[in-house]
Amino acid sequence: MTSHPFISDDTSGGGPLFVPPDPDGDRAHFRQKSKGLTDKVMTVREAVEQFVHDDDYFAPGGFGGDRISTAVIHEIVRQRKQNLSFAGHTATHDFQILCSGNELGDGRLLARVDAAYIVGLEARGLSPHARRVAESGDLELCEWSNYALALRFHAAAMGVPYVPTRSMAGTDTYHRSAAKQVICPFTGVKLSAIPALSPDIACIHVHEADCFGNSRIRGTSVADTDLARAAKRLIITCERLIPNDEIRRDPTLTVIPYYCVDAVCEVPYGSYPVNMPYEYYSDEVHLRAWLDAEREPDPHRRFLDRHVFGVTEFAEYLELCGGMRRLQELRRDELFPGGN
Repeated sequence: MTSHPFISDDTSGGGPLFVPPDPDGDRAHFRQKSKGLTDKVMTVREAVEQFVHDDDYFAPGGFGGDRISTAVIHEIVRQRKQNLSFAGHTATHDFQILCSGNELGDGRLLARVDAAYIVGLEARGLSPHARRVAESGDLELCEWSNYALALRFHAAAMGVPYVPTRSMAGTDTYHRSAAKQVICPFTGVKLSAIPALSPDIACIHVHEADCFGNSRIRGTSVADTDLARAAKRLIITCERLIPNDEIRRDPTLTVIPYYCVDAVCEVPYGSYPVNMPYEYYSDEVHLRAWLDAEREPDPHRRFLDRHVFGVTEFAEYLELCGGMRRLQELRRDELFPGGN
């Protein structure tokens, strides 16, 4: 049998598997989803009430500080959902917001986290509150690489229980993951088996969508095309609703098809305060205000009372943060960097 010097002899990682793969069960679920062209437009509040349940496994789309569905994540916190599992795949401000649902005296929003990238806000530094939550012992954690977690969505989208890879093999991350070792039947090489992950609910922010859920993303989509096909329920938020005739005019631009989607919410600037490629730049001043407020619990609670719990919808939050004048500044920063 051929051995490989970079692959550990350990047969499995020691981390918990929060969602065991069940491709046949997933296929049965997806067969029951309507394939009809039905109007799915609703408010964010309605979508979260209807499709996000306590104890769900929740996966957000986007990539790092780009194109996250901030409006949905605010609403999940505002509705005080409980005991969610979370896919921490390139998570930044989205994880930071969700951690606000822990340590507020009203239960525990996050209970289990598959962690690839959490707590950090990239070059902006670490979220003090997310770090407190992650270090509190209140979360059950399992570690993955960013690539491995993306492969979990890919396997679920393919309808298979796992995919083989060399990724993570021989690393500490492998030992803290829930991956297992398999032997390739063709070569005898030891490989990491990355289990499929089918979230109960996902939310993805896109540039354009029609009322049925056909969605367009400009720029990098990272794992979102797989996530859309892996999730049992999917909320789409979009910068703009467009007619189905426009979708049909150039169907090659559609990256998420309508039959994956359960709700469509039109939320202009719905990724604020992070970046929406080709639409608006991140609000670095407001992100710094989040980080500063989190340093101590009391200022953090006052900040949340004003910006999350003190508003009824995302549009009010945008007004608190400077309204259209500030948003237009961020649009200029994105479209004309350096003032050109």
